[in-house]
Amino acid sequence: MPLDPVIREQLRDLPKSPGVYLFKDGTGLVIYVGKAVNLRNRVRSYFNPRSVAADNRLKIKAMIRHIRRIDTVGVKNEAEALILESRLLKEYKPKYNTDFVDDKRFFLVRVDNSILPRFTLCRNRVDNASIYYGPFVHGAAIKQLYFELRRKYGVLLSDGSPQKISNEAWRLYNDVRGEIFEYPNVVTRAEYAERVNKACAFLDGRTRLWREEVFEKMKDAAEARRFEEAARWRDLLQALRRAKNPERKFLRDPLLKLLDPQRAMGAVREALRMSELPLSIECFDVSHISGSFVVASLVHFDDARPNKRLYKHFKVRGSGDVPLNDDYAAMREVVFRHYKRLAGEGRSLPQLIVIDGGAGQLKSALAAFIECGITPPMMIGLAKREETFVFSDGRVPLTLPRNHDGLRLLQRVRDEAHRFANSFNADLRSRSLKTSILDEIPGIGPVKRKKLFEKFRTIGSLKRAAPEKLAQVIGPAQAKVVMQYLRER
Repeated sequence: MPLDPVIREQLRDLPKSPGVYLFKDGTGLVIYVGKAVNLRNRVRSYFNPRSVAADNRLKIKAMIRHIRRIDTVGVKNEAEALILESRLLKEYKPKYNTDFVDDKRFFLVRVDNSILPRFTLCRNRVDNASIYYGPFVHGAAIKQLYFELRRKYGVLLSDGSPQKISNEAWRLYNDVRGEIFEYPNVVTRAEYAERVNKACAFLDGRTRLWREEVFEKMKDAAEARRFEEAARWRDLLQALRRAKNPERKFLRDPLLKLLDPQRAMGAVREALRMSELPLSIECFDVSHISGSFVVASLVHFDDARPNKRLYKHFKVRGSGDVPLNDDYAAMREVVFRHYKRLAGEGRSLPQLIVIDGGAGQLKSALAAFIECGITPPMMIGLAKREETFVFSDGRVPLTLPRNHDGLRLLQRVRDEAHRFANSFNADLRSRSLKTSILDEIPGIGPVKRKKLFEKFRTIGSLKRAAPEKLAQVIGPAQAKVVMQYLRER
């Protein structure tokens, strides 16, 4: 088969550096993604008659016949190429990458938020209440390390189902595993917390140990004048150093997950000078995007734990000439609606109300109670930037140490309200795409609308989509219609 002139020209200009290559068909659809230490050599091998003849995979031969364009992305080293390849494979899901599996995404170790936290291997950060360590570049090594955590520190892995046997004691395993590990199988929560903290400290330092090992291998290879091998170790060392830094923003203090509820509520009572323990806490947060999709959330905690049955979402209605993006007005509205309803139903108020925001939001919430004719319980604002408490009774704002149990509990409540509001906002935006602009595009019927909604979810995502991604969902002709319509809008 003669070589396409465009392909021939692209093969001539390929760099010799590391990178990722994308093969596209005549419609611009990505059909294959690969990585290479030397892009020129790797990509040209697909079009070398000897290489093609020697390759018995029918998929590859079929793929080559459909290639009409080659795009490349240069990177610094092989480790970066692997990371980029993984991301592009998940983004495009190319037809001919059937050998790709998720083990090319790097492993994380998750420490969950249960009473006795468990350690789990995963590849996605999906639970904001958990602690994550990683990413770990070497999959086989981290799998071995994972099982060592149980032996070395006596912590629970994903298969653990501990049972409470008294007010103080827990049995970690109810089978033979309880007898073969070095640590006692029956523990108190405080004893187990010590194990978790030691295991977390080990995980936090593990990347440092691996960096030292890779550095030694690089040095040995260089001294032996194996310069190509030394360069590979050098590149891996750089990737490990880069991988170490981003994880910090995901790390949370393990002690936050192990707060004793009574102690935490006692710390809140003391810090805020409350007359009683805050056995029930409610928190409000407002979320919107430039005045659109204005929503609010209410979360409820009992005994320092979330009670999701009492969570509430609110669509902010607004009134008169007050703009919807007025956070103060929105806060006043939802606080009024919620506690007016509670009063009408004869239900009790929480011991503590937390408003996500500063003095302005808190003042608006207080105005809602005055409007309702209800005496508010203890009510504070928690401003996220400085983590400062502001009070509705005019007290001087309070800032607590970052490791204060009371601050940690109220941060947890506030962050949960923020998460709940944002998830509702995102859901509304997704639903709006399904029923708004797509209905107006000529030639796009209900089946294609459903496909676009399921793929892109929001108008913003649809507008930012590459033409080839749209073509992949609804075909090239209708993709052009959609792109043109969105540009005119």
